[in-house]
Amino acid sequence: MIPVRCFTCGKVVSTKYEEYKARRDEGEDLKAVLDDLGLERYCCRRMLLTHKEIIDELTPYQ
Repeated sequence: MIPVRCFTCGKVVSTKYEEYKARRDEGEDLKAVLDDLGLERYCCRRMLLTHKEIIDELTPYQ
């Protein structure tokens, strides 16, 4: 689960994750994708670049 807001500045980043993920999987340049999504601060970029989906790994342990 992607965090709703950037941990540092508080900008909402969760609404941009699905488009980022789709464009990343298509092989687009990550810098261009983040620029198009309006993520200019490096703290907000970090939130998407370093996110790892672990929900599928944790689901069996419910």
